[in-house]
Amino acid sequence: MISREAFQILEFDKILNTISGFSHSDASRQAILDISPLSNRGDIEERFGQVKEIQGLAQAGTPLRLSHFQDISQALEQVRLEGAVLEARELVDFVPVLRIISEISAQIGEANNLPGLGSLAGDLTGFPDILAAIGRSIDSEGNILDSASSTLSHLRSRIRGMEAKIRKRLEETVNDRSVTPFLQDDFITQRAGRWVIPVRMDAKGQVPGVVHDVSRSGETAFTEPLEIIGIANELENLVAEAKAEEIRILKVICKMIREEADEIEAQYKTIVYLDVLDSIARFADYLQMEVPGITGSSEIKLVRARHPLLMLSQKERGMGEVVPLDLSLDGDHTVMVITGPNAGGKTVAIKTLGLLLLMALSGIPVPADSSSTFPQVSRLLVDIGDEQSIESSLSTFSAHVSHIAEILKEADAKTIILLDEMGTGTDPVEGAAISCAVLKDLRGKGALVFATTHLTDIVGFVHRTAGMVNASMEFDHDTLSPLYRLKVGEPGQSHALEIARRYGLPGHIIEFAKGVLGNVNVEFHKLLTELKEKRAAHEEGLNELQRQRAEVKGKEKLLNERLAEIERLKAETMEKAYQESRDIVSEVKRQAYAVLEEVKKDKKRAAVKRVVRIQQEVEDKLREFDKEPSLSISEIREGDTVFVRSVGYDATVMRVDRSHKRVRVKAGKMEWEVPVSDIVTKRGKVPTTKVRTEKREGREEMAPEALKLIGLRVDEALSRLEPFLNHASLAERKEVTIIHGMGTGILRKAVREYLTGHPLVEQFRSGELSEGGDGVTIATLK
Repeated sequence: MISREAFQILEFDKILNTISGFSHSDASRQAILDISPLSNRGDIEERFGQVKEIQGLAQAGTPLRLSHFQDISQALEQVRLEGAVLEARELVDFVPVLRIISEISAQIGEANNLPGLGSLAGDLTGFPDILAAIGRSIDSEGNILDSASSTLSHLRSRIRGMEAKIRKRLEETVNDRSVTPFLQDDFITQRAGRWVIPVRMDAKGQVPGVVHDVSRSGETAFTEPLEIIGIANELENLVAEAKAEEIRILKVICKMIREEADEIEAQYKTIVYLDVLDSIARFADYLQMEVPGITGSSEIKLVRARHPLLMLSQKERGMGEVVPLDLSLDGDHTVMVITGPNAGGKTVAIKTLGLLLLMALSGIPVPADSSSTFPQVSRLLVDIGDEQSIESSLSTFSAHVSHIAEILKEADAKTIILLDEMGTGTDPVEGAAISCAVLKDLRGKGALVFATTHLTDIVGFVHRTAGMVNASMEFDHDTLSPLYRLKVGEPGQSHALEIARRYGLPGHIIEFAKGVLGNVNVEFHKLLTELKEKRAAHEEGLNELQRQRAEVKGKEKLLNERLAEIERLKAETMEKAYQESRDIVSEVKRQAYAVLEEVKKDKKRAAVKRVVRIQQEVEDKLREFDKEPSLSISEIREGDTVFVRSVGYDATVMRVDRSHKRVRVKAGKMEWEVPVSDIVTKRGKVPTTKVRTEKREGREEMAPEALKLIGLRVDEALSRLEPFLNHASLAERKEVTIIHGMGTGILRKAVREYLTGHPLVEQFRSGELSEGGDGVTIATLK
């Protein structure tokens, strides 16, 4: 159990107060102020996980859907009583709560990567029936709406009509010339809920009616004329009926809430807790804090830790960053004593450690690196500050000793202890002796101890004792100012003489003080100075090594960039090669069209031979871009699957003619012979369209009269149209039919644009009705 006194000394209450400023309700604010360290490691890690999920939502641009809401706990307690009726304005407070419950339920329900929030808010419903009833019946100001019920709407309509009738009668009375002389003014108003006109007191008997009020001056009688009394009484009856209907409506809503009171309370508490988590997450984002590790061992490690209140102060004043703190204690060393100059940061260091421990154990991210770890301890015992008390007859030393006595009673292996300015307030020798004994006892109990002191006797004891370690706050000897950096393993110096000189103490006093200090102390401090200089030289060497490592990394990065540039150039070269191959294909097409023209004038056999020759030239040129070597005739066996360059896909070897170095292959229903130079290792590519059987030797190829393109994409259709026209032209067909269907007309348009200007097409037209109409195109070939 960690005391509230420790919270105040370490200023944990200020952190909670800052976090509460991010909350959306008084209930959440109070819940934040009541936060204390959790006793179960699992609960701490669960809260950390939920906070990280909320941070993730905010970073993704979808923060938790929270807004301002009221504390409804007291209203819930009131409505639990049978027959209890809440005021309309009290019921309005339920609306934002129920709406937030509904929205967060939907938000978390839509996500599948929020296990922590899902387990917390998975049962939220929002009570849509109650929310709809309140929204239909009461406005945001707490007024009951006409839409609350048809009866209320009818009654209020009659009331408005009756009031209009009364006003009209009164306006007629006020404007009546026989009445006007007796009136104090010509306005119409209400008194005690009745409609009245202002009559002069000296003429009140001249206007028949009932006086309901008199002005402060006593000169005006507010009179209800007799002629409207009957109508006004009827109006009062209607108002009473409307009031009864309003109470009935409120009772219905309160009954609905009463029946769900337990569940509403549970879901309301969930929303309050979610607001607490959201406030923690927003505070963590504001100071860019991290989630540390929580361990079961007696080990603590702070990496780049900063005091959050100092960070807030620096942020508000626009100053630089707080100097980070690095320290650790583990099983080998459980006691750390920090020395150094006054105002050098010793107390801030141990208060930072204590405050961050409280935050971490409370499930609040800390301003330190995520590699920082905190032990799951049960006690945090603190002796920081001047405990002098006149009322208790305690001096500074007596108060410290009294407090340390209590610490010694409570300390165990699950305790962290913070002791500030050990050995002060009494004789330095005796104070140091007592302090050493206390440290030894705490070390034996296994507690983690962080202490500060100025006494060199304590420093020497720590240096000689196993399990203890000295640390110091660094000091700039040139400027005589503290650097606020902690160095573990080195004792520090108070630098009292140097600081006194800096702040104006005369030189002769400083020199005399040095003489009084004695040679032993002077030598001791000189030794410390030499050790620090050696450490500085060692650090300089380490920095040089790190610089060299960074240089090597830079060269490595440059090398990788050059390799990437080589890969880019390689890709550009390949792209250029592919472009050249496309140019070759285009040239071949041009020659093919020329050959087809010659078919009309020359013998078909000669033209075909020319086509074969051109095809071979194309294959030879394209093979220049294919660097993969061909298979040798000895590597090929019947039944093997190989890649055929000339067709661009895999085929099965049917027969190997080793004497002529030719191979017969088959793909689908198509068989043909190719030279062995056209064969490489299989690539897993198969024909994407049905393979047409190649015409056999000495037999005329039968070119089809029609081509069906229905169901194909434009690019697939046009790739089939070109070879169809070529074969039809070689077969000396005069007219062909292209079936593209009606559809949206896109394929028909693409086919006809392709035919326009084609070297093999003389003209084309839509089909007759008997031929298929607009679903086909009839092309006449040259």
